Amino acid sequence: MRPKTLQVILGHANVGITMNLYVHVTEDEKVKEVEKIESALKIV
Repeated sequence: MRPKTLQVILGHANVGITMNLYVHVTEDEKVKEVEKIESALKIV
């Protein structure tokens, strides 16, 4: 679900509250994103 939509549904004053409470990053997600950056920059 898009964070802004969730903010409205939950009645939060701003999306920052929603993001801080409900959005979490796993180690696997971090590794995948770093790999994307490496690929884009051609770093191996």
